[in-house]
Amino acid sequence: MAGKTIKIGQDGESVPFSQRDPKDLTKLIGLDADLARATFACVGVPIDFTIGTWSGLIPAAMSGQVDIMWDTLLYTAERAKKLDFVVYMNAATGMLVAKGNPKNAHTLDDLCGLTATTQLGTTQEAMLREANAKCTAAGKSAVTIILSQDMPSSLRLVQSGRADLAAVNKFVGDSMIASSPDKVQSAFDVVTGAKISVGIAKGNPDLVKAIKDGLATIRANGTEKAIYEKYQVDYSLTTDPTVLTE
Repeated sequence: MAGKTIKIGQDGESVPFSQRDPKDLTKLIGLDADLARATFACVGVPIDFTIGTWSGLIPAAMSGQVDIMWDTLLYTAERAKKLDFVVYMNAATGMLVAKGNPKNAHTLDDLCGLTATTQLGTTQEAMLREANAKCTAAGKSAVTIILSQDMPSSLRLVQSGRADLAAVNKFVGDSMIASSPDKVQSAFDVVTGAKISVGIAKGNPDLVKAIKDGLATIRANGTEKAIYEKYQVDYSLTTDPTVLTE
């Protein structure tokens, strides 16, 4: 990788993982942004962030328009057909509702007949579609699903009453609740064993190894833990960096 600048795709909208620095809107900060900087500083390779819509970053990484996607990306077997993954954290989905939980949503089984929103192309979208299939198979009302381009858009749909519930990454959801505690709250969480990962286009074994080794090093020297504490993300959910392919 000598002489190469690594292009990293992020959306800048997934607080606390990726967001624009309020002191300098041209700069990205957040858990994933800082982990990426620390990892590649350890490796000794420069990086450059490319900002795009979250759903568009996956095909951008698969096609090589960016070298990696490092932005709350979950490993799936389907994605692993076109990306290699370095896993570093366990994930959970948070279900956000309007304050007071007016539709009494407490489990996925309560979504029948409700309108739910999430980001296009996420594992949360698959989760909502599975819930809808279960509802219709049982002869109950379908789940109406609205797909958005980013998580703030999903939150606005709940706040405006156009959606009853938003399915988001739990830690992003916690940040959204903290910023609007009088408008939204958590209805329930879903822990599925999903893994948050860095996605790398196939055919880059040196880059995969560099990310894995860099993450292992910043874990060993305490840098990783300090970043998690800075953004108030539960450090107990981290995992040893592991390479997962198809």
